[in-house]
Amino acid sequence: MPGPNDWDLFQSLHAVMEAGTLSAAAKLRGLTQPTIGRHIETLEHRLGAPLFLRSPRGLQPTDLAQELRPHLQEMAAAAAAAVRDASGAADSLTGSIRITAPEVVGAEVLPPMLTRFREKHPGAVIELMMSNVVDDLSRREADIAVRMAPPSQSALVARKVGEVAFGFYASTVYLDRHGTPESLDDLQNHPVIGFDTVQRGVRDLTLNLRVSREAFAFRTDSDLAQLAAISAGFGVGVSQPSIARRRGLVRVLPNLTVLTLGIWIVMHENLRGSRRMRLMFDHLVEEVTAYAREGRA
Repeated sequence: MPGPNDWDLFQSLHAVMEAGTLSAAAKLRGLTQPTIGRHIETLEHRLGAPLFLRSPRGLQPTDLAQELRPHLQEMAAAAAAAVRDASGAADSLTGSIRITAPEVVGAEVLPPMLTRFREKHPGAVIELMMSNVVDDLSRREADIAVRMAPPSQSALVARKVGEVAFGFYASTVYLDRHGTPESLDDLQNHPVIGFDTVQRGVRDLTLNLRVSREAFAFRTDSDLAQLAAISAGFGVGVSQPSIARRRGLVRVLPNLTVLTLGIWIVMHENLRGSRRMRLMFDHLVEEVTAYAREGRA
């Protein structure tokens, strides 16, 4: 069975599974490739089974390695949380704050808000995770989350700060070239930008449309790529009003709302004792509330 040095060995296993190769894992850990290789060999010997299969495509995790993956992710998240907690005392304003948000919110909405927080509290170090996957705050994968769906996990402090109504938008360049659709039926004659494989929120469409990927001329699951395609004049797509106005996009079918999503600021309840976490939570509640109001204007 594994012995006293398992923590180091499992860190190397996690790095290889995340990076895909020994050399990339070595860079992640700041170790040499032979050291990572020895760590994997030692673990395989102690566990009595291989963790990877060598193939022309690189290292392929075995079933045993896949079974260990969620435990490795929990260990990595706990270790990262411990480092953040240790980076500053409970009452200190110096230290790391790890925030997770949907990618378009992280890229388009949060930067000026986080800048204002940093100007008030220059000792704060901001770590921003942009992902449309809902991270598990109970495992401390992040400290604070901005979410567009109500939290389902327990032991969380959550505040709903508003709602955002999404609409159809296009660039002035596109509309000058191809005209403006006047109805939903007319919209079918224009290239529409939408999802590829992920159908987030489709069931919540206010318009009650039957939507599939085949309806889109530009398909991507990246919200940022969709926004970039709208801005580039590819066609008509869905956006938040405030973001669209900042990019100079024009509302198409302005009387129609595609869907409405709530916005929540969420934090693990154990972080209430951290002054910098409370300050960031309250700051985001205030700022995102104002953002949601701006979207209704």
